[in-house]
This record gives sequence, C-alpha cells and structure tokens, in this order.
Amino acid sequence: MPELERLHAGHAPAVLAFELANRTYFAASISDRGDDFFNQFTDWYNASLAEQETGICDFYVLVAEDGSVLGRFNLYDLEDGTARLGYRVAERVADRGVATATVRELCRMATAMHGLSTLRAATSYDNAGSQKVLAKAGFVPVGPATPADLGGKSGTWYKRDLQP
Repeated sequence: MPELERLHAGHAPAVLAFELANRTYFAASISDRGDDFFNQFTDWYNASLAEQETGICDFYVLVAEDGSVLGRFNLYDLEDGTARLGYRVAERVADRGVATATVRELCRMATAMHGLSTLRAATSYDNAGSQKVLAKAGFVPVGPATPADLGGKSGTWYKRDLQP
C-alpha cells in the first residue's frame, strides 16, 4: 500500500528518478522544468528541504512498497490558515484514483497537522485530469489563473474550505 511521507533527504534518488521517468508525460499538461532543473537537482532538492524547515511549505511524496515515488504533493505559502496545493503523479498510476485519494488525504492532514482552513490550487485549461482530481476532492473553481500563476499557461484557480 503506498504511503504519503513528508519529504526528507533519503527520498532524493527516488524523486529524481520519478521526475526523469515522467518528464515527457508531465510536459504534456504542465510546464517542463527544463534541463537546468535536472542538472542542478541536488541544489534544488537541498533548497526545498531547507525551505520546508522554515515552515512556509511542506512537501510530500507518495511512496510505493518498492520505494519508488508515485507522486509528489506539496503545500506552499502556508500563511493565515491558507496554503497552495501542487501535485503530480506518475504516468503509470494516472487515471486510477491515486491523485484524488492522495489529495483528499492531504486535505485531512492540512487541517490536522498544519491547522489550515483553506487550500487553493491552479490548473491549466488543458489539464483535464487535474481538473477532475480537484473537483472529486471537493475543490470548486473560483477564478482565472494567469500564465504567471501556471508557468506560462492560462487556467483556473480552485479552492477548498477544509473542515476541522
């Protein structure tokens, strides 16, 4: 059974493998991270862990029984009971309910562990899969997302009010 785990240093090789294996798949619906991301992965990863320690974000990975990463689920800009949600799942588990179930779990954790009352997420107009995940997880559209919000693409912001 996959486990949602808070990101730590030991996850680095599996996160890199996940990002490399799914790069083309992700680029079809979200902005590509670019070669610099992969060339400087260790620096980026260490900076993410340091940022997590400040308390302004919390990063999670969905880890399969074999230790591989099935998805990344992140809470950004934790402030005043609100955070932004970002996520991506491996192509091999897409369209199987994995993202929806994990987003729902992260919503529960956001309240219990972080005291959050609201989550926001943005997705591009051409990312129908993410739109479905958000709707099934209880998010509702609240307005347009600009290319600046979505790495060059336009889309929609969604919001979910969390219950304690």
